[in-house]
Amino acid sequence: MEFGFLLLVVFVIIIIVVIAGVKIISQSKAYVIERLGAYDRTLQTGLHYVVPILDRVACVVSLKEMVKDFAPQPVITKDNVTMQIDTVIYYQITDPKLYTYGVENPISAIENLTATTLRNIIGDLELDETLTSRDVINTQMRSILDGATDAWGIKVHRVEVKNILPPRDIQEAMEKQMRAERERREAILRAEGEKKSQILIAEGEKESTVLRAEAAKESKIKEAEGEAESIVKIQEATAQGLRLIKDVGMDDAVLKLKSYEAMVEVANGQATKIIVPSELQNLATLGTTLHEMVDTPKPKPVPKPVSKPEPKPEPKPVVSSTEKI
Repeated sequence: MEFGFLLLVVFVIIIIVVIAGVKIISQSKAYVIERLGAYDRTLQTGLHYVVPILDRVACVVSLKEMVKDFAPQPVITKDNVTMQIDTVIYYQITDPKLYTYGVENPISAIENLTATTLRNIIGDLELDETLTSRDVINTQMRSILDGATDAWGIKVHRVEVKNILPPRDIQEAMEKQMRAERERREAILRAEGEKKSQILIAEGEKESTVLRAEAAKESKIKEAEGEAESIVKIQEATAQGLRLIKDVGMDDAVLKLKSYEAMVEVANGQATKIIVPSELQNLATLGTTLHEMVDTPKPKPVPKPVSKPEPKPEPKPVVSSTEKI
């Protein structure tokens, strides 16, 4: 009984030990294994067996890209201005063995190296260059840190200067300068807007004037064309009337009768002047002449002397009077 129980206990212990040595490593992880205190191997993704007691997991390393935000560091520019600059580093562990055995506390080492590198770079720049040269600073820092961290199994992908905090008085001066610059730009934009507005208004007035002139021109042309067409129509009607008169065969008697009728209509009106046709004037003259010839007595003949011939009496001039009423 006791021997069987001991075998059962030993069997259970062996099963526990075997199960405890089985390691399943997930994606983007790496295990650094030591055997009897010395580096043995690095386990990647998959199923692995670690001998209990002999093997030990020295470090579990993440192979993902990681981000580390460092606290602001005081730096001095070339023109002796002290400012606070904080940085952000994007890095990835590429060699788990070097990361485990390369340096004690690698993240702290990277932070100190970043601060030193930043002071060296900013020390060669003035304040204005520091504020406008972030890309240059980021590129130089990434190059320096990447070369220094290769021995630690770390790859630095990117370094970003997060904030640059100059002294308070400099900040206030910069704010005033930026405010003045914004006001200047605003004034320029306002002036340009007013200029464009005036140009558009002038162009609109110009186009309006041109359109009005063209409209007046077209109106006068249409009026002239209408008058010309009216004159043509009147002349055509007159010509048509004359043709009709000619076709009817109207003689002078009919024309005189028509003129007399027109005179009667004029006499019946309110006009103070009367127009006497030339035919009526001729008739009045003829009538007056006949009347004088009838009423004037003929002179008696004078006896002629024997010796001298009797002179012929001179005829009296005929007086013609034309009265216009």
